[in-house]
Amino acid sequence: MPAPCELAPKAAISQPAREAKPPTPPRGVTATEEPGRSPRSLAGRLGSTMRGRILPPLLLLLLLPPPGPAAPCSPQPNATRFVCTEPTLSTFPTGLPPTTLAISVEFTALATLLPTALAGLPRLQELHLSSNRLTTLPETLLRPVPTLRVLDLTENLLADLPAGIFTSTGHLQHLVLRGNRLRVLRPAWFRHLPRLQWLDLAANAVAEVPPEVFAPLRSLRSLDLSGNRLASLAPGALAGLRALERLDLEGNGLGTLPPAAFAPAPALRFLFLQDNALQVLPAGIFLPLRHLRVLDLARNRLRALELPPRPPGPALDLDISGNPWACECPLLATLRRVAPRLGATRDTLCASPAHRRGQEVAALSRAGDTGCEPKGDGQRPPDP
Repeated sequence: MPAPCELAPKAAISQPAREAKPPTPPRGVTATEEPGRSPRSLAGRLGSTMRGRILPPLLLLLLLPPPGPAAPCSPQPNATRFVCTEPTLSTFPTGLPPTTLAISVEFTALATLLPTALAGLPRLQELHLSSNRLTTLPETLLRPVPTLRVLDLTENLLADLPAGIFTSTGHLQHLVLRGNRLRVLRPAWFRHLPRLQWLDLAANAVAEVPPEVFAPLRSLRSLDLSGNRLASLAPGALAGLRALERLDLEGNGLGTLPPAAFAPAPALRFLFLQDNALQVLPAGIFLPLRHLRVLDLARNRLRALELPPRPPGPALDLDISGNPWACECPLLATLRRVAPRLGATRDTLCASPAHRRGQEVAALSRAGDTGCEPKGDGQRPPDP
């Protein structure tokens, strides 16, 4: 199992492991009747009447009754890891040994879980249930596994979660709910997760982030809300996330942001705002982000941009492509100062003023003579 957490511009927690099913035990030919078995098999009856003779192998195979269905993904005694990707599996496996540390039941037909599914597994640390058909979870499901650290529920059919589902999982560090049908975020889910570092809520139907809903997550480093239905971000939505380093809001319908949207998360290093509907960014919105290394604003409706001065260190990795930029002196000066290595691309063009329309923004910002240089008296000329 790969390490589930790696802070990078676009990283995933884990990929489902596909492992081969245990081989089916070999079938043999029994020529004698077992005690208590009745009636005797055809092969057995032939064996008792043809002692000393050897039947052709093909005939023996034809005489054998068809084997019964084998139970998929049978657990092995004393194993520490259980993996099952059998598409026909519809019930959670039973009989897992108490030594089990990690369970991966993925890409199956599993649609329900009993409240006792994890009973007798006190040492379980990882539970991967991605790509199944789960529509709901029992509220007491996780109570027998207090040491759980990783829970992956990617690509199921969950529209809601019980309020107390995470009451007993104080050691949980990675929670993945990507690709479900969640519409609301309930504060009760996060009250007992002080050690959570990675929360993936991408590709759901969340339309609102309630103020302070994530406040108990004081250890959270990565929050992914991409691909939801957020039209705005409430003031205080990120309250309490002082350890947050990576925030992904890509692919929502964000048309505006509150002026202090990112102030509660001063440790942010990676911020993804691409593929939204942002037209204007509040003055100073990025000022608290002194550690910002990656900022993606691609494919919005922005015309102007204000960025704070950079501290010593690497230049900002900035993507501003696909916006109708007004290439006036303040924007060009900002880019020259903060993002000197901005790449020149055909989808990062000026939309205005008229004499710069269609020119590459990056090329203009690096040009030695843009009409924005200070005059002899130190004053910068106005845009023509």
